[in-house]
Formats: sequence, structure tokens, C-alpha cells
Amino acid sequence: MGFRLIRDMMGRELHIPEIPQRIVSIVPSQTELLFDLGLEKEVVGITKFCVHPNEWHKHKTRIGGTKKLHIDKIIALQPDLIIANKEENTQAEIEQLAEQFPVWISDIKTIDDALRMIEEIGMLVGKEKNAVSIKNEIEKGFSGLIKETKALRVAYFIWRKPWMSAGADTFIHDMIKCIGWQNVYASHLRYPETSLQELSSLNPEIILLSSEPYPFSEKHIAEIQSELPEAKILLVDGEMFSWYGSRMKLAAEYLQELIKSIS
Repeated sequence: MGFRLIRDMMGRELHIPEIPQRIVSIVPSQTELLFDLGLEKEVVGITKFCVHPNEWHKHKTRIGGTKKLHIDKIIALQPDLIIANKEENTQAEIEQLAEQFPVWISDIKTIDDALRMIEEIGMLVGKEKNAVSIKNEIEKGFSGLIKETKALRVAYFIWRKPWMSAGADTFIHDMIKCIGWQNVYASHLRYPETSLQELSSLNPEIILLSSEPYPFSEKHIAEIQSELPEAKILLVDGEMFSWYGSRMKLAAEYLQELIKSIS
């Protein structure tokens, strides 16, 4: 079998087989993409957080969590390609794996980055046509999105104790922008720690509580509402805001319904 020299989204060069036969995915949204590309046999290992598709979650070999991998299990699988992500995986673990295996790393901060990733992974695994089809479907959905006409001030929370929000330079931030809303934490990078007092000073009109990675629930709405009685607080599906693979095929419709519910 021949090999190719390619670059990942970090600009790193790596040699991979012409058609990888043993793939380990350590990023949930990219695992789902591999399924939708039709790689049932080729994907041999996934993380415990790779919950889509359910049949893979049940039956594929699990190699730990995204930030705490079982390196020994990955070595035992002898992958000829590992698909990772700069933000979701731990640098030290990636560097350790890269000493033995080709590790392709995505770097996703915008919707355009996600679309590029889908095409590049399709090229990596010999499923270019499938990848282009998925990309086109996502683009069609987002191009038809009717944006909010008023730039409502929005805060999006991913964690509690400490409170953490999505700032600029994140995929979630770009999703908020695509709706036509204004992220009140746009002056912060990545995922800043904050407080309800600081949140109150930013005066958001809408507060979105994500279903992941922290499982926000109704009781947290009351906690925040006591500090910001005028704000509209909603529980939202975190996968629709943060999964940058083929799940984006569902995201545009979800965001459209969210806009309608608030309007």
C-alpha cells in the first residue's frame, strides 16, 4: 500500500496510507462524520463520549475520554490514522501518540473551518464524494437560515462552578453570530470564567444554558433568574451549537426554531 504526505489543519506534515484501514477517532463530532461517510469497518476505536451513532457507542472499542485517553488501548489497536482536534484533546497525549502513529488534527473556530474539515477528512479516508455531499447539504441549510433582525445580546454557558461561557475565537461564538445575535462575552477569548455578578453587568437579553459539557437543567434557570430577572433563559442542545461534523446537517433547522421561539 502506498503512502501520502499531507498536512493537517495545524500545518503539521504526516504520512498516511492511501486508504486508511484502521482509524481511531478521539473527537465525538468527527466520529459521527466518519460514520456518515460510510466507514463502518475502518473505524476501530472511539472515545466514551462518541455517543453518535448509538451502535458504534455500544460496540466499537472505547479508548477513554477525549482528554484522558487510554494510550495502551490505542496502541493495541495499531491504527494507521488517528483523527484528533486541537481544542478537544490534550497536547501531551497527542504528541505521545504522534511518536508512533499518524495523527491528523483539526482546528475549528468557525463554520467555514468545519466545512473545510469535512472535505479534508473525506479526502483523507477516500470518501471525497460523500464528504462533498454532506458539506453541500450543510451549506444549503445555513444559506436558508433567516437570521434574527435584532442583534439580541446573548450569553452562552458551558459550565458551572465555575461559571464558564463561550467567548470569541470559538465555534460556538461563530454559531451565535450566524443567527444574527451578539455574544456579550465577545471581548473574551475561548471559554472565560465569569460570575453571575459579571453576567448581570453585561446585561444579556438571552442566556443559553447548554446540555453539554455541563448538563444544565431547569433548577439552574431559577438560580440565574434571581440575579437577572429580566433575561430570557433557555436550555439548548449543546450538540447543535458545538458539534462541527455532519450533525451540522440538523443545526440550521434547530437554530431557525430557536429564533422563532424567542421572537
